[in-house]
Amino acid sequence: MENMNHIKSNTFEKNYYVNGQWKTAEKKAELYSPYTKEILAYIPQASRSEVEQAIDMAFDSREEMEKLTAYERASILEHIAQLFAENREKAAEIISLEAAKPMKFALGEIDRTIETYKFAAEEAKRITGEIIPMDAAKNGANRFGYTIEEPLGVIGAITPFNFPQNLVAHKVGPAIAAGNTIVLKPASQTPLSALFLAELIDQTALPKGAFNVITGSGKTVGDALVESNKVKMITFTGSPAVGIGIRERAGLKKVALELGSNAGLIIDKGVDLSQIVPKCIAGAFSNQGQVCISLQRTYVMEEVFDDFIEQFVEAAKKLIVGNPLDKNTDVSAMIHSAEQERALSWVEEAVENGAKVMTGGKIENDVFLPTILTNVSSNLNVSCQEVFAPIVIVNRISSIDKGIAEINDSKYGLQAGIFTNDIQTAFKASKKLQVGGVIINDVPTYRVDQMPYGGVKESGTGKEGVKYAIHEMTETKLVVWNQ
Repeated sequence: MENMNHIKSNTFEKNYYVNGQWKTAEKKAELYSPYTKEILAYIPQASRSEVEQAIDMAFDSREEMEKLTAYERASILEHIAQLFAENREKAAEIISLEAAKPMKFALGEIDRTIETYKFAAEEAKRITGEIIPMDAAKNGANRFGYTIEEPLGVIGAITPFNFPQNLVAHKVGPAIAAGNTIVLKPASQTPLSALFLAELIDQTALPKGAFNVITGSGKTVGDALVESNKVKMITFTGSPAVGIGIRERAGLKKVALELGSNAGLIIDKGVDLSQIVPKCIAGAFSNQGQVCISLQRTYVMEEVFDDFIEQFVEAAKKLIVGNPLDKNTDVSAMIHSAEQERALSWVEEAVENGAKVMTGGKIENDVFLPTILTNVSSNLNVSCQEVFAPIVIVNRISSIDKGIAEINDSKYGLQAGIFTNDIQTAFKASKKLQVGGVIINDVPTYRVDQMPYGGVKESGTGKEGVKYAIHEMTETKLVVWNQ
């Protein structure tokens, strides 16, 4: 607990960050550790007027941001990456404390965060338009046309608890690369990571006011961002209900939404299960299953079903459960006790309707154990909703077509995976699966930070992945010269 006390002593009384200054608020809320239930900090709860002041500062900083060259923006982003590398352990400890993410995964998140800011630095130098062949049209003779990509202005970024640095980086990095200013509203459970980011950015040459962190209730801060005419884009990662509400109220703002998922996987016959099982364990149980593309639904060909479930259950039982600050821990507490109780009720519902618990299915020492269910009907919560818990279902299928149909029978469509040795089967899955990303011979949880990432149906709109997010955060302007 020594490390925990060190972090607490440095973060107990927090302020929010606006215009390069640390500001206090009249109202503060207690932030509790999901694992120990101890108070970690008192977090400012900004008022509507304080949020509007942050938006004003971001709005007033637009010209300073627009003056920066691509080289200067890239240098700032490289500096952020360097500062994370220098503070890797501290940044990971903060994540582990406030989100109960096991340290091994928190360190991995910081490594990815460094990569994301480096990708953003590289892409800052590649923001280009295109030449338009005006004379391809009958009336285009003697004209020269081209496009340029211009920053939108103020970006309102609303981020979730499960990746409190890397998912923030996926919004902040592209916004800076494109020359925008930002008002960041972090998740209420993970504000310390966002405030630590502000400490790092404060050491860079980014113009004051270009990056602001406002903590507080989702309704107060989020509503102010969505309703402000000075905010030109909202980029949101969170629940479908909130995301749909944002889109309905955003007016003519650009909106990028990364919402829910119940990611599915097909396992074909004839594959090497010894290679697949460890990937499935990581895909289903990393960060307590609190990952947008966590492996939730697994459909296994009947020829290999029995062998797979035996190996999968055996591997799940070997996972180490406990304190997230212990670098040996694989699984710790979920983000809130209420979420663990909700997950437990969904397992109980499944059992009442014929599902079988192969391992887990209960809470021990305030940790929801890694849980594997079989024989689960598609209309139950653990199947058709986003479970966001260390729960995975494994059902038997008689054909690949059946597996594809099961995955597609969902209101979500973020990513899906298939393990197969048959190239025709792989091609069929890539064409027929109704998702934003199909992962061949890996779990749907696979992601690297430069790839396009976004879903269909209720999984959202728009794309993340640094280059693709930059495109979302710019406006295309056409210039035509009459010669």
